[in-house]
Amino acid sequence: QVQLAESGGGSVQAGDSLTVSCVVSGLSFSSSAIGWYRQAPGKERELVASMSGFRGTIDLESVKGRFTISRDAHKKTIYLQMNSLKPEDTGVYYCNDGDSWGQGTQVTVSS
Repeated sequence: QVQLAESGGGSVQAGDSLTVSCVVSGLSFSSSAIGWYRQAPGKERELVASMSGFRGTIDLESVKGRFTISRDAHKKTIYLQMNSLKPEDTGVYYCNDGDSWGQGTQVTVSS
């Protein structure tokens, strides 16, 4: 059974940094594609970044240059490092393996 567990969210000020984590279990970590999504209040969920094998991609134009996706194979964890956070980055951040979703972690950025 695939399980995805996000953590690391919080409330920060604009310009701050935050790293959220997604611990993966129940699938082949090295060969699976994992995506970070976010959902702002009243908006649809959108793809932020994705990790396929060892290749990470920032998919959302508005966070390029500020967000970085990385992985730790030993810990089976995908990280999303977020720098220079803006209020519009506020939302619930989820990870997904193409089928299963985690419970999400809330990120709130105040101006």
